Amino acid sequence: MVTIDDVRALASTLPRSYEAFVRGRVKFRVGRIVYLAFSKDGRELGFAFPKEWRQALVDSEPEKFALPSVSDMRYHWAVVRLEAIDEVEMRELVLDAWAMVVPTKVVESYVARTGGSER
Repeated sequence: MVTIDDVRALASTLPRSYEAFVRGRVKFRVGRIVYLAFSKDGRELGFAFPKEWRQALVDSEPEKFALPSVSDMRYHWAVVRLEAIDEVEMRELVLDAWAMVVPTKVVESYVARTGGSER
């Protein structure tokens, strides 16, 4: 099972990414934009995701993914149950969410430097 510490270890290495604690929840931001947010109990992770693909994601694997709360439906956002994913899938979700909120040049530089991995 993936934990907050697993996600933190990756997200903290990404350019322009920083951790914030807001209303009892751990979140990761780039500037003022939140791209990852844990539930208060740490069992779920909200992540930046294209609105137009969100329903298909949830329909494809409802045991893993969920729609965000009604108040968050206006955002590019989806939710994953951490117990349902492995570290490889977590890396993909975190990197894709981060890539949605940073300039393309930052993503390109990161990929060129690391090959897309966290190291």
